[in-house]
Amino acid sequence: MAEKMKAQVFYEAEKMEMEELPIPEVTDIDVLVRVKNCGICGSDISYYFGLSPVGTPTGKGPLVLGHEFTGEVVEVGAVARAMKLFQPGDRVVVNPVQHCNACYACAAGQTNLCANLYVPGVTHNGGFAEYAISRYTGLFKLPDTVSYAAGAFTEPLACAVYGMKKLEIEPGHFVAIFGPGPMGLMMTQLAKATGAGKVALIGTRDYRLEEGRKWGADYIFNVSDPQSPYYVENLKEAIADLTHGALAHRAIVPTSSNAAFEQAIDITGNAAIIVHFGLPDTGDVIHVPALSTHTMDKQIRFSWLAPLSWPTAIRAISEGLVDVESLVSSTVPLEETGQAIRDLRSRVGDPMKVQVTP
Repeated sequence: MAEKMKAQVFYEAEKMEMEELPIPEVTDIDVLVRVKNCGICGSDISYYFGLSPVGTPTGKGPLVLGHEFTGEVVEVGAVARAMKLFQPGDRVVVNPVQHCNACYACAAGQTNLCANLYVPGVTHNGGFAEYAISRYTGLFKLPDTVSYAAGAFTEPLACAVYGMKKLEIEPGHFVAIFGPGPMGLMMTQLAKATGAGKVALIGTRDYRLEEGRKWGADYIFNVSDPQSPYYVENLKEAIADLTHGALAHRAIVPTSSNAAFEQAIDITGNAAIIVHFGLPDTGDVIHVPALSTHTMDKQIRFSWLAPLSWPTAIRAISEGLVDVESLVSSTVPLEETGQAIRDLRSRVGDPMKVQVTP
């Protein structure tokens, strides 16, 4: 095997360069993976443009971004080898939120709150490279029926699964989903698969809303563009008309927009559950109408990462409950990662999900 690999090294806002790095050394608890597909996440865009700090001590690079990746096992460290967990050639997907399994949070099953997280692509080098290191506890074998491209959706889908569990959908519920991006479209499919009676998808871009129709959305609403055929000036009234005044039973917000979350509170009815999912910016504040939320007995919940949700996500993909591979709008070679990130932010070509294929 070559001693060097190509990697996109991020340094600071809008500065990322293709470089040759040594192939990472494998410690006893590591597995070396040859990267096949790596999705570009919204957080990668935030890191690239300096909107959020990465997880290094300085909040900056040098760091190889990319945490939604699949690959092929190349080398196995002593611990996983002794337990015969993996061997070279295994097709795997990486769970980047790699917990220590030794702190109190881990012992309580709150692995997303681990005090000692190791996160490829955020705290340590990740998947925008030809090779990447994973702790052996952060690897899952891919079913033979799942492609590398589909497998690279496991991390965002696992996050969606965790958020949807908090939503507690019951058969026949009217579910509102704010944000028709890849996450919102996966949630639309999950909502229908878990018993939602009707799903309303709310957004600001028609091409994404129309995609939602393909994945099970019963109603689509554009709340931004008066020229849109799906535009509604008063979303609460529109949903009240569809529900005979009951409003939505459940709402989840896979967008960082504060306005969207406050609207989700407004369009939900008695005993509703509203889940805050999209990552807000530092300093964002949510305004909640205290009296009506209280007297309507609503619940507001927050969803962070994907503890104990990976097996469900892998089954959902392998059993066809959620079609993820069709959400890939383009794939780019490693050399074009920076441009792909810039194009995503600028919405060049109406993108949905872009993957890098080293």
